[in-house]
Amino acid sequence: MNFLAVSQFSADTQTIIYPVRKEELASQLAVIAEQTALPLAVLETEVKAEKAEITTFFSGEKRIYVLGLGSEANSHHLIKAFRTLIFKHKTKVGSQIGISLQNRPADWTEFVVNGIILGTYDFGLYKSDPKTPVALFEQGTVELLSAEVNPELIEKGKSIAETQLQLFTLLNAPSNFKTPQTLASWAMHSGEKYGYKVRVFDSGECHSLGLFALLAVGQGSKSEPEFIVMEYKGEGANQKVGLVGKGVTFDTGGISIKPSENMHLMKSDMGGAAAVLGAVEVAAKLKLPIHLIGIVPTTENSVDGESMKPGDVIQSYAGKTIEVTDTDAEGRLILADGLTYAVRNFKPDVLIDLATLTGSIIRTLGYHAAGLFTTSDLLGKKLKRAGERTGERLWRLPMWEDYADHLKSDIADVRNFSGVPHSQAIAAAKFLELFVENHTAWAHLDIAGTAYGDMDLAPQRAGTAYGVRLLTEFLTQLINDKSQSSIW
Repeated sequence: MNFLAVSQFSADTQTIIYPVRKEELASQLAVIAEQTALPLAVLETEVKAEKAEITTFFSGEKRIYVLGLGSEANSHHLIKAFRTLIFKHKTKVGSQIGISLQNRPADWTEFVVNGIILGTYDFGLYKSDPKTPVALFEQGTVELLSAEVNPELIEKGKSIAETQLQLFTLLNAPSNFKTPQTLASWAMHSGEKYGYKVRVFDSGECHSLGLFALLAVGQGSKSEPEFIVMEYKGEGANQKVGLVGKGVTFDTGGISIKPSENMHLMKSDMGGAAAVLGAVEVAAKLKLPIHLIGIVPTTENSVDGESMKPGDVIQSYAGKTIEVTDTDAEGRLILADGLTYAVRNFKPDVLIDLATLTGSIIRTLGYHAAGLFTTSDLLGKKLKRAGERTGERLWRLPMWEDYADHLKSDIADVRNFSGVPHSQAIAAAKFLELFVENHTAWAHLDIAGTAYGDMDLAPQRAGTAYGVRLLTEFLTQLINDKSQSSIW
């Protein structure tokens, strides 16, 4: 699919799309009527510009879509609107379409391009039915009509969306197609293609390094754990950011086994890893002037005679002993090793971990925001701002010491699960805090409700690639704020 900036639509354009905000309905309908020869009275009767409203007209041989944006035309809603339109109407739009972006904010270009590309995704990864070719996707052209379209924004929209598409496939893959080795191969291939360093430590090397918490979680699986370390250093970088993502490719819960009802969805328990893999790749593709470390401890949490058992006491990379009171609280164990490794070996200015960590965060925030935990007001503010701008929203929760009391163990330095029926997401964050070695600019993002959820493009829940746009926006903020390097 080729994107072109144009000053007028070509005669071959088969479909034209007009995105319309509700507050500008009257003026925009007048423009559409003038440009398409559609009767204004008909447009005024049919179009209300409600969010996600798609109204179809015909002008001669051209198909005209008026795409309603409602009153909230932020980046998230704009991407979703175009994604949905392309996904639902892909066989109707033809091979050449036009998008009217006249008198629109410059950054709409990025979001429109992103949404169109995401709309090409096919969720039927393993269906045996032959795929129906779509002309637009094969060799199609998208014309962007505006007085000024920034080619860099076209490229940014494409770069992020193409990575997100790969992550959709990775997130939606079942465990027999996705192991720790799959994630490692993805990282290696990306690093080779986009020019950043990737080192993968196998289980033997993990043992030599002392990544014992990761190894304990994975000892019940025939697919051995791996520890992925990515490093991208852009030209002119003056800040170092560490990202750590939970990469549990399937989570049975271990001996503390999960209920069977939704266990099949636990193929998504590597949503944090997906966000980190994607953020590093996008930074490299866009050549951002940032020093970025991405760490993914990856394993399965399976059940067999070798599995870690409730009551076991295990070691960690930090040297702390952990009483495992619940084997289904495994994500925080592998993150503990990843966080300490990042701090000791790379000393990042900023440290962020992402994980599909607790059901508690879903009960607290539902599926529309991720939990944000940090003791840094500045970092919290910047992350929340990035979340609002991208629609990948965050809500900050407390990190008071009162919650740490639930993690005390009689026989080890700490226990991995509080055991209380409330505030489990906060207790998990307090557990992780013990392994960041007093880092003053650390944040934990619990993305259990946002990484894998209901999507308008899939009949069931599916991977969202949550975190890629959030982290890219956050990194861009840091780069643009030249004064920030001395504050953390």
